[in-house]
Amino acid sequence: MELTGAVDFARTTRQSVLTTVRGNGRPQLSNVLHHVSDDGVIRISTTADRAKYRNLSREPWAALHVTRDDFFAYAVLEGDVELTPVATRPDDATVDELVTHYRALMGEHENWDAYRDSMVAERRTVVRFRPNRAYGMLVLPPRSGS
Repeated sequence: MELTGAVDFARTTRQSVLTTVRGNGRPQLSNVLHHVSDDGVIRISTTADRAKYRNLSREPWAALHVTRDDFFAYAVLEGDVELTPVATRPDDATVDELVTHYRALMGEHENWDAYRDSMVAERRTVVRFRPNRAYGMLVLPPRSGS
């Protein structure tokens, strides 16, 4: 599977499963909402108290599984991850990026000041996922006997 095609497929939905690596080497899977930016970077919001944050802080690699609603087409993207600093002030760069991320996923918020305050209170960060490998199946193979 071409990486470009897999990234384009990830643009068709915002729901996915993020796989990170635990300290014991086993996978940790988390349902997440993602957004693919124009530059191909996939962003995910998380809090600093989650297992995925701890795993990515230790091992900055992840896989993202994206599937179509009918479940027959899917792509798995693998790549390196960069974490923003944890939000500490409503006007810091991390919160600004979280606002951009929210807008891309959900549109406008009813109270941006309250949103910014909650990002700090929740100790939010942005996962910047840069895929460099992909596999999966976007087209069903021909049926047997056809």
